[in-house]
Amino acid sequence: MSDDVLDKLLTAAIWAPSAHNRQPWRFCVVRSATVKQRLSERMAAAWRTDLSQDGADPAYIERRIAISHARLTGAPVLIVPCVTMEEMDVYPDVARNHAERTMAMQSVALACQNLLLAAHAAGLGSCWMCAPLFTPALVCDALDLPETWEPQAILTLGYPAEEKQKERAPLSQRVVWR
Repeated sequence: MSDDVLDKLLTAAIWAPSAHNRQPWRFCVVRSATVKQRLSERMAAAWRTDLSQDGADPAYIERRIAISHARLTGAPVLIVPCVTMEEMDVYPDVARNHAERTMAMQSVALACQNLLLAAHAAGLGSCWMCAPLFTPALVCDALDLPETWEPQAILTLGYPAEEKQKERAPLSQRVVWR
């Protein structure tokens, strides 16, 4: 995937709306096979431990880890969107600070949506993986991210080898009209 394509995707991302226009998103672009392998192995070890403690069947655990590993190491590019609170407002009370944090995370999610839509328009396949929310310190360490960056997801990007269509519940099950 060319730098030009990635620049277009990241430009689409940063034009998303954001709380107070603070743009609390940061992106780590991973192309290195070595870094993808390291990230996958570290995340797999943590997930294996969690699933084992949950009492999951060992065969199930290994199947899920193999799928995740294939996604992480097989994609030409990984983008790890992060949130930073550095430029967001700080309040004297917990409720408003919580709302500010939520607004920052929503801003990052909007940037990701822009990026994913731009990727689709460019003929790319992608997968949104939220696993970093379970292992943020591990992801930061594996990617040597700045201390103030909090990983929110991993977006896999590449030209798809096959078409896949997901089903959606009908609107009648997800919308109320008033």
